[in-house]
Amino acid sequence: MRSVAVLAFDNISPFHLSVPTLVFGAAGLDSFDSDYRVEVCAETPGPMTTPAGYDIVIRHGLDAFERADTVVIPSWIPAKTVSPGLRDALHLAHHRGARIVGLCLGSWAIAESGLADGRDVVTHWSAAKALAATFPHVNVRSDVLWSDLGDIVTSAGVAAALDCCLHLVRSEHGSAYAMDLARTLVLAPHRNGSQAQYIPVPIAADADHDPIEHAMVWARTNLAEPVELDQWAAVAVMSRRTFTRRFRERTGSSPQQWLLQQRADRARLLLESTSETVERIADRTGFGTAVTMRHHFGRILGTSPAAHRASFQDRSSVTPPQ
Repeated sequence: MRSVAVLAFDNISPFHLSVPTLVFGAAGLDSFDSDYRVEVCAETPGPMTTPAGYDIVIRHGLDAFERADTVVIPSWIPAKTVSPGLRDALHLAHHRGARIVGLCLGSWAIAESGLADGRDVVTHWSAAKALAATFPHVNVRSDVLWSDLGDIVTSAGVAAALDCCLHLVRSEHGSAYAMDLARTLVLAPHRNGSQAQYIPVPIAADADHDPIEHAMVWARTNLAEPVELDQWAAVAVMSRRTFTRRFRERTGSSPQQWLLQQRADRARLLLESTSETVERIADRTGFGTAVTMRHHFGRILGTSPAAHRASFQDRSSVTPPQ
């Protein structure tokens, strides 16, 4: 059972506050048993207003940070100053080894705290320019949905906060657990791409038909087979050049990069949930050879297949190879 402390403040958005309590704590999900203990806290416990027209009551103070494995700042008000008390509490939690998470505008509070000096932070694409100008000592990124530095995690806005929290759940409890949770939430288990796909662009007239999505589904179905770009483009009924351009617009990455990520994700799940050999998993996921799989797995996920399997072996229900 891991512990999570979520910071609330006056005039916080109820949606942003609910994201970590829902994903980590499974609040209101009777069909899912959470492996987290979640405490919502505030600098000054008590009643707080929200922009939704109703108030909330917070019972815990910042001492919740002292008990937490993960501290989450689910949002922030850029004009609001991080108080010395909150800054000290964040630094003490970080020094103790707690992971500090800033969702959406929560990255502003992390940037102001000084914990991310010289490092990457992510925020909503529409606020990235202002964040970079306000805190030139951090490297602001708006090209990804989240950034996981291990001790500091920041995400883009709104729905990307769900993605980020689910990513953290996956990193701690494995893909099988995260997929069960995502299914309960009716949420994609893993969403690739970047914020580039959410910056406003013209919408095609035939919006009801998405050939890129069709091609993505086809590729996932055929991960074990070689997926040639020309063949893939033909599934979308496009030229190679048009398909590549449209795919990048749709996902924020090239078709080849996206496909490697899908294969690494599938390999990760098989490593966690089966005892199949790396050679067999490489074949099933389209990497072809164990050497190729180890190379791409390490580049994408920052660890080896063997190390990843070992880290989840004691938490996963492993089935015999088929």
